[in-house]
Amino acid sequence: MNLKEYIRNIKDFPKQGIMFRDITTLLKNPEAMKYTSEKLMDFAKGLKVDKVVGIESRGFIFGSILSEKLNAGFVPVRKPGKLPAEKEQATYQLEYGTDTLAIHKDAINPGDNVLIHDDLLATGGTMEAVCKMIEKLGGNVVQISFIIELSFLKGREKLKSYDVRSIVEYHSED
Repeated sequence: MNLKEYIRNIKDFPKQGIMFRDITTLLKNPEAMKYTSEKLMDFAKGLKVDKVVGIESRGFIFGSILSEKLNAGFVPVRKPGKLPAEKEQATYQLEYGTDTLAIHKDAINPGDNVLIHDDLLATGGTMEAVCKMIEKLGGNVVQISFIIELSFLKGREKLKSYDVRSIVEYHSED
């Protein structure tokens, strides 16, 4: 299955010059959803995973599916002000600015094997910040998975010490 056929491209969103890769068109197709879930599970075969971390908000969708299939806990990483208990926070660079994410401090136990999932790898700043938070809490990042990778932005270089997997790769903004 060619997942690119199910991903909508939206020019100049969220700002001028950005080509947004929208997975809502993938999500509404049951065959594309199933294929995506199966590919992400293939990546995780043979891994011991205690927690799956999903990054707000599109990472929650397949992160939850992975956690259920891997018999692992699910941990949401959220934007500021969304988590009620004591949290760890990280600020990072985006392709188009800066942002901050948070995780509950008690979500990851020392020694937990953690698979992190998000929908898209761009510059790698978001995922790098999440990896650092998990490691600060004592977790071991055993894999990072994405549906989409924008390889021309070289985000994988920031994550070179991790096992990074993606299903669909875009080599240019087109």
